[in-house]
Amino acid sequence: MMKRYLVTEAEARPAAGSDLGRGPLEHAVERARKGLERLQKEDGHWVFELEADCTIPAEYVLMMHFMDEIDSGLEQRLAVFLRSHQAAHGGWPLYAGGDFDISCSVKAYYALKLIGDSPEATHMLRAREAILAHGGAAASNVFTRITLALFGQVPWRAVPFIPVEIMLLPRWFPFHVSKVSYWSRTVMVPLFILCSLKPKARNPRAVDIRDLFVTPPEGEQDYFRVKTRLGRVFLVLDRLGRALEPVIPRAIRRHAIQRAESWFTERLNGTDGLGGIFPAMVNAYESLVLLGYPKDHPYCIETKEALKKLLVAGEDSIYCQPCVSPVWDTAIAAHAVFEANGRRASASIRRALNWLQDRQLGEEPGDWRETRPDLKGGGWAFQYANPHYPDLDDTSMVGWAMCLIDPQRYKWSTHAAAEWIHGMRSKNGGYGSFDADNTCYYLNHIPFADHGALLDPPTSDVTARCIALLVLAGEPRYKTAIAAAIGFLRNEQEADGSWFGRWGTNYIYGTWSVLSALRIAGEDFSQPYLRRAVEWLESMQQSDGGWGESNGSYFPAQRGEYHPSTAFQTAWALLGLMAAGEVSSEAVRRGVDYLLTRQGADGLWHDEGFTAPGFPRVFYLKYHGYTKYFPLWAMAQFRNLTLAARD
Repeated sequence: MMKRYLVTEAEARPAAGSDLGRGPLEHAVERARKGLERLQKEDGHWVFELEADCTIPAEYVLMMHFMDEIDSGLEQRLAVFLRSHQAAHGGWPLYAGGDFDISCSVKAYYALKLIGDSPEATHMLRAREAILAHGGAAASNVFTRITLALFGQVPWRAVPFIPVEIMLLPRWFPFHVSKVSYWSRTVMVPLFILCSLKPKARNPRAVDIRDLFVTPPEGEQDYFRVKTRLGRVFLVLDRLGRALEPVIPRAIRRHAIQRAESWFTERLNGTDGLGGIFPAMVNAYESLVLLGYPKDHPYCIETKEALKKLLVAGEDSIYCQPCVSPVWDTAIAAHAVFEANGRRASASIRRALNWLQDRQLGEEPGDWRETRPDLKGGGWAFQYANPHYPDLDDTSMVGWAMCLIDPQRYKWSTHAAAEWIHGMRSKNGGYGSFDADNTCYYLNHIPFADHGALLDPPTSDVTARCIALLVLAGEPRYKTAIAAAIGFLRNEQEADGSWFGRWGTNYIYGTWSVLSALRIAGEDFSQPYLRRAVEWLESMQQSDGGWGESNGSYFPAQRGEYHPSTAFQTAWALLGLMAAGEVSSEAVRRGVDYLLTRQGADGLWHDEGFTAPGFPRVFYLKYHGYTKYFPLWAMAQFRNLTLAARD
């Protein structure tokens, strides 16, 4: 019979008359709970800022100048944000405290120059010097070079050949849009139109960045720096395709454009935007206008509104988010408040879960159906609305919360979610984020894929949460899938005992995710592979009692380098250790003390660090909610387990 973790009565309901309500730990938990509940929206959900690097606000400026839709007040406030985030090295990093990044720096410099910053201003001189020292704009990534080609700053041979006729390829062909990740296809399809029709930005102020090239862009011969044999093969094919483009019949091109237009307009998603992500929305907006849609057409109005909704205003600056995270924030906040309430439901938790229940997806069309046409829906998206793209991580986190907090009330929702998760298992036993078996790894070698994030393969962190939901759902027929998923996790474990974190930084996040799931699955934590994980977590604790890990850890050479402790990574480590049964350990006690001594006056915690990769090594995120709900979750769980053990 399948082993299953059952919460004890003592864990679920600390005894009346215990010292819940007394002592510094309980006082801290109560302050944090109240601080988090103050931030809950009236309708029951939580949503916190989701910040990326300066690429996104720079691209907002570039979009306004591409379209000649310049809001002077807005761009001046975006400029304040960009200038304030320039680093000591002269350029712009991918995350706070990170190294110089050529692509982010080129876009930020161009945006500031478009806004009107003088190239002779001190900050611009510093930026230009740093960019040229790193190879100049020609060394930037594919997405940046495509933007520069649209602005006439580099020739079109500087970018990959991605003709819109790709939309006509059959599914069995080595490349098809269904074979790449959801984020790739929503960005790529409108981009196919732009790169085939090759419009030139309006650029009303006629601003160029020739000053950022070591070699004049028309003379540069080294735009593609291929590192593998397969990459060289794809580059030859790329050049062959470019040579044949002039002979493509016009009728075929028109048909392909219509296919691409139909594909992305079906998924425009109203004022929540194509794919719910900024890059796809920008490409869609520019393509709509290029295809002749008037700016007062509902598609254009709604897409522009979706972009505006991503803006976050400060006192004198504005930045643009890459997307929004209400479902994820609400699910984790519900976990934290539930734990803080002594594992009892409250009005605020029920409002949160009811809000989530109303957003569960059912039989809506979705790209995931390409590989699972007969599977019923039941997932949640990450954003307020993104019906084509529910994801397994949000679905598992929401279902996990519902199963713990009120399994009877949300029985239908958790059943539908678990059925969907069960049906989305990949062949290797693991789970990806949005699709099953999105593992055509050879595509990572095409010229377009220099960012290394074209695919959505199974990962340890997502697989772990899928295990948690499947176990809590309690269906005996899930036993085979759970066993296969645990086998996947065992195969993915690193030699030092940790697990890679695809969606949170990094090995601390991955290891917490796995240990928490395996606790729910009833795994024996005396097994050597799990003891190695515990030992690794303990070895990562720092002298101040906390844990910290840099986004640079996604580069092998930087793994293990010192990084200051953070509240959210300390919380992950504590949750992982407590899942492994280490609640009474010295490491856990010191970690809890670290959180207690760094709690803010508002009851919450505050760290400057970025918390997760969007795409490891090339794009990072700062979930502003992570310092608000994860430390509360960890401290409250420590309190509950300690009381349960004592009583």
